[in-house]
Amino acid sequence: MAWEDFRDALQARVQDEQGGRSKASAIAAMGRLSILAGILVAALLIPATTFVAVTSNNVADEFIDMPLALKQTPNPQTSRVLASDGSLIAYFYQENREDVPLDKISDEMQEAMVSIEDSRFFEHGALDLQGTLRALVNNASEGSTQGGSTLTQQLVKMILVQQATSKEEIRAATKKSVARKVRELKYAIGYEQNHSKNEILERYLNTAYFGDGAYGINSAAYHYFSVSPDKLSLKQSATIAGLVKNPVEYDPRVYPERALQRRNTVLAVMARQGKIAPSKSQELQSEPLDLKITKFPNGCVTSVGSFSCDYIRDYLLTDKDLGKNVEDREAKLKRGGLTIKSTVDVRMQNAINDAVTSSVRPSDRAIGSLALVEPGTGNVRGLAQSRPMGNKKKKGESYINFSVPPEFGDSAGFQAGSTFKIFTLVAALKKGIPVSKSYNSPQSMTMPAGTYRDCKGNSTGTWNLSNSTGSGNFNMYTGTRTSVNTYFAQLERDAGLCNTIKAAEAMGITVPYDPPKVNNQVPSFTLGPVDTNTLDMAAAYATTASGGKYCKPTPISEILDAEGETIKKYQPQCKRVMSKNDAAQINDILKGLQQPGGFGYSNGTALNIPSAAKTGTTNDNMAVWYMGYTPDLVAASMIAGADKNGQPIPLSGQTIDGQYITSEGAAGSALAGPMWKEAMGTIQEYLPGHNFASPPHSKPAPPPRASGGSGNSDNGNSSGDDDDDDDDDD
Repeated sequence: MAWEDFRDALQARVQDEQGGRSKASAIAAMGRLSILAGILVAALLIPATTFVAVTSNNVADEFIDMPLALKQTPNPQTSRVLASDGSLIAYFYQENREDVPLDKISDEMQEAMVSIEDSRFFEHGALDLQGTLRALVNNASEGSTQGGSTLTQQLVKMILVQQATSKEEIRAATKKSVARKVRELKYAIGYEQNHSKNEILERYLNTAYFGDGAYGINSAAYHYFSVSPDKLSLKQSATIAGLVKNPVEYDPRVYPERALQRRNTVLAVMARQGKIAPSKSQELQSEPLDLKITKFPNGCVTSVGSFSCDYIRDYLLTDKDLGKNVEDREAKLKRGGLTIKSTVDVRMQNAINDAVTSSVRPSDRAIGSLALVEPGTGNVRGLAQSRPMGNKKKKGESYINFSVPPEFGDSAGFQAGSTFKIFTLVAALKKGIPVSKSYNSPQSMTMPAGTYRDCKGNSTGTWNLSNSTGSGNFNMYTGTRTSVNTYFAQLERDAGLCNTIKAAEAMGITVPYDPPKVNNQVPSFTLGPVDTNTLDMAAAYATTASGGKYCKPTPISEILDAEGETIKKYQPQCKRVMSKNDAAQINDILKGLQQPGGFGYSNGTALNIPSAAKTGTTNDNMAVWYMGYTPDLVAASMIAGADKNGQPIPLSGQTIDGQYITSEGAAGSALAGPMWKEAMGTIQEYLPGHNFASPPHSKPAPPPRASGGSGNSDNGNSSGDDDDDDDDDD
């Protein structure tokens, strides 16, 4: 009757915690039976010399004092990132798992697992005395260690390991010791008090590790056989059930012969237990494993949009709605089973992937980058760069995302050249300067010290600059379309340097100003001396494309929790920063580049739908840009010289996609333009082809023909104010 007494002692503790018998009575019962308890539990895995440990008062007391209920924590779940059409972009997980209810798991799978791990599962309680005694006898006679743990005890161990957050806790949850077995048994008793057998089996199947990164039956079914768990056949179920004992040793991908033998053991056991006919068992044992592997890559490296995915991840880690700190947000991303609905359009993503890889090779000493932003919403439709994601620098791989701001990608960015002239246009129109405003714009000129003032009212120094596009008398239309530096130097003077800087900032451009270390508030601001990135520039140009509203870029539309409930919907964060008329006027000016006579048209970048553009080339030819857009999409295209670490170097003298780049060839329309057209030539088919709004003023008459043209000429520096003056030779 000793076992019954031991059972009663445990039950006494249960009743005590539920308000029944006292702790003293439970301790007394435990004292009478501690020796038998030690034998039954410790004999499974612990040498006989340690049996005495469980009979000591302190172990008995610890057993009695332990809380009966195991802390309940949900299984870590896999999060998914979806494209705008619902297709999968990436998984994020700590353990690749997605819990499923028991009725979504095939009966064959349930039978196989119970048969091989705990055949009397539905008949015994937390401790299977028969199984324990059998293991004890076998261990004693064979000198081996045979487990006698029930499914419930195994589940308790899994949960304790899962909940361990320190090395000490992990060691305590896995160490072969009497104390651990006693603790597991105590928790198992409590667990069976509060859960049905079906609930325990469901949690077990969803918690178990099946090897090769597959946690839980759902992941195992898809990973090994590419089916949902309710579709698992008997043969497939036997294979998976056999993995739990040792997921590494029986890994069917690494050790297929071992996995086959183990599967056949499961089938034989099921036949012996009467679960299947012996003939069926023999038939299935003669068949191959027939694996059909599905991979679940963790993270962004293999994603269709690696750097779009990377931006999404970093964007989430800055969102305080997902947690109070980065650690909490990352835990939610990797464990929370989130469904993240992104704004990425896979069709467009594929188009820009093809464009960057066919324009700039990974091993080139240059970087090609494309960013897509939707006007009016800020939705990021895709990001791509020529350097693939990875750590093999010799192959041109990089984990640096060159398309996004530094806080998301670790790149300081690249100067944007004459694409910054759009901000001077905005400032000028806001100040009431008409588009007909013309200036005599010589080939070179000097703007005296004191001509410009920064936003703190400080006078700037002398600025020497020159054109690469000729000289003459120009207005906003012609001066912009031919990108005349000396025209914009005068326009910026009249619009105000600070107003031009504020226009850029209102359109999402960060303008560092911390003299003497950093000073971007210089006269040459209109020529783009500020380091930036394609995403911010795409969002800036989307301001005029949308009719005057700047929208902060966002790559996500909605996040759902593991139950499918909405955690957060991302609404467009937009503000009007210019009038509709001013935006329409700038769009009308920039349409000229894509029309007959414009740089883009002559270089073949015109589309079949309405479009506009602005080119840019930086000083010393460090980077070239093509900012092209339609009313429905902005595509920022950039090719920048960069060493293997991503540090800027001149493009001239480099070989890009097999083409040697001269100083004359390093131009926005000649390099970045074709990459833009390759992408947008495909993407235009996905766009509605809306027209730009008409400008409020009629187009002025062309000015007298510009005279001269001296090729590519470097700008002079402005008395130390700016060492990065740039030259646009488009």
